[in-house]
Amino acid sequence: MESQKNVHAITDVTELGMPKMLTLGLQHTFTMFGATVLVPIITGLDISVSLLLAGVGTLIFHFITKGKVPAFLGSSFAFIAPMLAVAGTYGLEYARGGIVVAGFVYLILAGLMHVFGSDKVIKFFPPVVTGPIIMVIGLKLAPTAISMAQTDWLLAFIAFCIVTGVSVYAKGFLKVIPVIIGLIGTYLIAVILGRVDFSSVKDAAMLGVPAFKLAKFNLDAVLTVAPIALATMVEHVGDILAIGATVEKDFMKDPGLTRTLMGDGIATAVSAMFGGPANTTYSENTGVLALTRAWDPKIMRIAAVMAICLGLIPKLGALISTIPGAIIGGISIILFGMIASIGARTLVEHQVDFTKARNLIIAAVIVVLGLGGAVLPIQMGAFTVNIEGMALAAIAGIVLNVILPE
Repeated sequence: MESQKNVHAITDVTELGMPKMLTLGLQHTFTMFGATVLVPIITGLDISVSLLLAGVGTLIFHFITKGKVPAFLGSSFAFIAPMLAVAGTYGLEYARGGIVVAGFVYLILAGLMHVFGSDKVIKFFPPVVTGPIIMVIGLKLAPTAISMAQTDWLLAFIAFCIVTGVSVYAKGFLKVIPVIIGLIGTYLIAVILGRVDFSSVKDAAMLGVPAFKLAKFNLDAVLTVAPIALATMVEHVGDILAIGATVEKDFMKDPGLTRTLMGDGIATAVSAMFGGPANTTYSENTGVLALTRAWDPKIMRIAAVMAICLGLIPKLGALISTIPGAIIGGISIILFGMIASIGARTLVEHQVDFTKARNLIIAAVIVVLGLGGAVLPIQMGAFTVNIEGMALAAIAGIVLNVILPE
């Protein structure tokens, strides 16, 4: 059997023809859908607006990064807590105003990197730091996959088996669309078993312009929400490292961290300004890249256009929302695990020596802080910024790598 490493990567999707291009794009659309709509469901934002602006944000990101990074930008979970806090006092429009300012914080940080050189930032991310960070990205998502899968283990198991079987045994084009085959195949079984509720599809309109709403601003809301950008910037670096490790390219250098930060920041500001949540690069889609080796960024742009269409066709979005969460959970077990495996591969390929105590300590601290739920509250005047999860783990790893002797 041919190893995954030796399978030919798809770097120019146009060679496959339009039907196959659209199928690959649809695969990524299915993958991002659940998490992207969950954020507006939790916060009270409009789902159609969030989907449309996720697509617009992805296109903005690709334009700024010269179309080189195969990333999809969906709704960010990092801003949920401060959004709810501000919304309870001032309203969601002011919470989104804080997110707009957070987007501009990204631009300021990108400008500083441009002035002082991003190489000075990149040197703080050697393999002993990046490998564990990428592992944490995947493992941190593991509970999400399990919580979704356990809502219906039968459907989750069927989806897992189909995706695994297609990935391992299929030939030709089928080998690069295991996710969509698993989704559709298990969905049809769920329909036959009577486990799909179509009531939301009947009530949804065929066409409709989403209810865009402009953000509003006040100082308290901005000071509560905007500082989260300092933590999500570190998460952004981790995501770019994970995507680069997956597709075997150094996006920290080309198109450069300055451009990726600008793309993420502007996409976030535009989304929040017109009624959507903050945007962020999606690890779910990175998992699909690892599984399929279809790396052409044009696939993500096709998925972005499809997300825009979902925002304009509520009935289509409602139909996709009928996919049982257990199906997504069963597939995510593979996708999230592959991200963690890529982190381990980074350590192996760069021959990180774990007989050295410093390397063991750095990796151990990153993994434990990233997965253990540690929170570091930092008081900044009248408000508190919580650095947690991957952001805290990455900062700790970077600091240890600097202060511990080789």
